[in-house]
Amino acid sequence: MSASFALRLTWVSWLTLFLQQAADAWAYQAPWFIWTLKLLPLLIFLPGMLKDNLRSYIWLCFVCLGYFMILVQRIFAQPDSLLVVIGLVAVVILFTAAMLYVRWRARELRAVDES
Repeated sequence: MSASFALRLTWVSWLTLFLQQAADAWAYQAPWFIWTLKLLPLLIFLPGMLKDNLRSYIWLCFVCLGYFMILVQRIFAQPDSLLVVIGLVAVVILFTAAMLYVRWRARELRAVDES
């Protein structure tokens, strides 16, 4: 695997988690502030991710842990919900891919600085 693969996987899993959270809010006809609570934490990191700011990816990993805790609770409450399973898989992949991207990209940048 490489940093470019981890980056693509990060973006795919970010989009999957974002769409899952939006679909979940829509399915339960959540009010606007619930939509905001579900989606804003993911949107906050979008500008930094677009600029390839590694700190944004690091903080995104921390925020993923909150989504992970909520989705693990929901998987026990609703084990047959495909939407919850998709969200849980997406958040695990997002955390792992973003973490690996930061690690590999930092190595690449360090190698460029040294040479």
